[in-house]
Amino acid sequence: MSKMLYDDIIQLPHHVSSNHPQMSIHNRAAQFAPFAALVGYEDAVLETARLTEQRRELDAQELADLNRRMTFLAAHLAEQPELSIEYFIADECKTGGTYHVASGTVNKISKAKRIVVMGDGSVIHIDDIVALNGTVLDSMEQSQE
Repeated sequence: MSKMLYDDIIQLPHHVSSNHPQMSIHNRAAQFAPFAALVGYEDAVLETARLTEQRRELDAQELADLNRRMTFLAAHLAEQPELSIEYFIADECKTGGTYHVASGTVNKISKAKRIVVMGDGSVIHIDDIVALNGTVLDSMEQSQE
């Protein structure tokens, strides 16, 4: 058998099959597309890298102050007070969670359901609240001094 060099075949005509249709450029390129051998691996790495915070426990003084502010707020709902509520949202996949701040008017406080309903319709569980701030609460602090 003799070895054929590239120079020997470069001038030969390109073979076109009479049995199989020619593959489109799109399908041919798809053969060389990247391939994920470990499906879901990248998502698992991203989930592991995502940080959560531990829920902080309020001490007795902080709880008393928060309850006093909540009671004052409930008594002044007719004024549609603007305030910021910092609260904890537990993570569904990992231990811990994140702290969020909701700002706006408070429409309703349900002590029976232990929820606060904001003007935009969002619902915050009272047990998740760690801080309440707003001008209506600042006036409460000034009146007690």
